[in-house]
Amino acid sequence: MNKPHFVQTGCKINLGLNIVERRPDGYHNIETIFYPVPLFDELNIRETEDEDLLTLEGNPLEGEVQDNLVLRAVRLLRQEGFPVPPLNIDLKKVIPSGAGLGGGSSDAACMIKTLAHFYDLPLSEEQMKNLVRKLGADCPFFINPQPLYAEGIGDVFTPISLNLKGWYLMLVKPEVHVSTREAYAGVRPHRPANSLLEVAKLPVGQWEGKMLNDFEESVFFKYPLLGEIKAELYRQGAAYASMSGSGSTIFGLFRSRPTCENLFEEHFTFVCQL
Repeated sequence: MNKPHFVQTGCKINLGLNIVERRPDGYHNIETIFYPVPLFDELNIRETEDEDLLTLEGNPLEGEVQDNLVLRAVRLLRQEGFPVPPLNIDLKKVIPSGAGLGGGSSDAACMIKTLAHFYDLPLSEEQMKNLVRKLGADCPFFINPQPLYAEGIGDVFTPISLNLKGWYLMLVKPEVHVSTREAYAGVRPHRPANSLLEVAKLPVGQWEGKMLNDFEESVFFKYPLLGEIKAELYRQGAAYASMSGSGSTIFGLFRSRPTCENLFEEHFTFVCQL
């Protein structure tokens, strides 16, 4: 990698999320559906003669730079014995952080894939998934993003034949941060009345009230703005709207391109056709 190498790394939304039970280890078993979204962070990677250097621009990140998942992915490869030289990495954050979109996990998976390719590392797709799982439960999804049903702590995947091609997606992320711990503290695990797999077989227009995110009740109580955004998306014609994961992004699925960005001009918004 003598010349800088530019790569883009996407994100995901959670179509519904049920908190099924609390595990003996303190984590929770969940069920959810991951769906890939073409909103991209940008990575520019090049070799350097000194130590690793990560520079950030775009949306701000919390925490210390050295703890960023991008650098942790590089260190993980070296810990596994792979000869990765010192790298200078420029990361442009377009995907908001703490948004329930998996931007950090995607960045980490992208680093594993990119370095495995450029340094011809003997890693199969499954091996890369197992490796990056050490950095986060949803990281393996981004090795080969496709619609997946996720169980366990969100790390047991089953591909599904869900296709939202042609639908328009609108993301709205206000300046509200919901920590994962905070989100889980407000939910009571239970077996859902409707299986997400069964609901996903219904037309999108029938998902409302059936495909649920268990975090919404307590999170919307604490941050009513999020519930107001969801209600507004429905008023503007969304066939389905929900909070993504445990973050503070609200998304809506529309049959035609939404024209209501001006209603959310004080927030981060993104519209695309899937």
